[in-house]
Amino acid sequence: MTGETADYRRLFLNGAPLLDTRAPVEFARGSFPGAVNLPLLLDEERAAVGTCYKRDGQQAAIALGHRLVQGAIKAGRVAGWLDFARRHPDGYLYCWRGGLRSQICQSWLREAGCDYPRVTGGYKALRRFLLQTLVDVSGRQPLLVLAGRTGSAKTVLLAQTPHSVDLEALARHRGSAFGRRPGGQPTQIDFDNALAVALLRCHANAPQRALLVEDESKLIGRVLLPLPWQAALRAAPRVLLEVPFDARVTHTVDNYVVGKLREWQDAAGAEAGFAGFAEDLRRALGHIRRRLGEERHARLQPLLEQALASQARGDAEPHRAWIGVLLREYYDPMYDYQLRQHAGRLVFRGDAAAVLQFIAAWRPQERPAGA
Repeated sequence: MTGETADYRRLFLNGAPLLDTRAPVEFARGSFPGAVNLPLLLDEERAAVGTCYKRDGQQAAIALGHRLVQGAIKAGRVAGWLDFARRHPDGYLYCWRGGLRSQICQSWLREAGCDYPRVTGGYKALRRFLLQTLVDVSGRQPLLVLAGRTGSAKTVLLAQTPHSVDLEALARHRGSAFGRRPGGQPTQIDFDNALAVALLRCHANAPQRALLVEDESKLIGRVLLPLPWQAALRAAPRVLLEVPFDARVTHTVDNYVVGKLREWQDAAGAEAGFAGFAEDLRRALGHIRRRLGEERHARLQPLLEQALASQARGDAEPHRAWIGVLLREYYDPMYDYQLRQHAGRLVFRGDAAAVLQFIAAWRPQERPAGA
């Protein structure tokens, strides 16, 4: 096994297991899909070593680091790395710049009988590669944007299309005021990295085939689509998924009410989960209060409360009342305006079966007559 690699593309394409030896605070700011944090130095130790480095220089900082991580502490950290290496013999370790920390980890592993490779350039080089990937792929990968009014089950159709990327899944948010999910969203860095890896793999698998993505604004919750992809989505041809109104209401109840409650209760338990879920719906309705207008908000709020009371007794059906009003009077007019803005790039419209058939047959250079 070689001692290091700079083949970042291969690492991400193959999904190589990654052992992140940076401090927890660094890992929390951003890392890579599937990476595991087993630090050489904990946050307090890293801070002490950094202060020593600034004050007394590198050798004094190294000496302090060895004093802080010795004996049972060192043995415990090496044991964690050895366990990772045994479970992931095809993996790699890295630190911030591929420098001293990862070299020390690699050296201690070798002393324990394990020759484990590291990533040249560390986190910074991997991150720089992914940022460049976002730019490069956005300029080369043909796109097809899946549009449709709220509740059209675009995400369901997306999952049935092999060459696609689910931006909302990567953002851990459903993309509207009511789209928040328990557990929160990734950091901006984590989102960028996950998106870049997904795009890299799609492009490698089929560089000439159009990649299907859902129609999104520049913000998905609080994470921002990278600028090259904002521009690419605005310029891409669009397919409109058309779904009857009642079916959209049903899907919205299933997705934003029944499914959302299940997520909250899985995360927090039955009672606390229902309380968190109910408060999240109230918060979301309040968030759009000004855009709804006072009269409409005053109509919807008691309908929501009645539906929540009914759902607590096991019946989610009353949610259809306030959701129907919200779709018809709030979301549909906004989406119809957006559709008019993008009418010149519309290449097909139809129901789910027709859209899936069109997507399977469509090639980027094709433009249907009259589109």
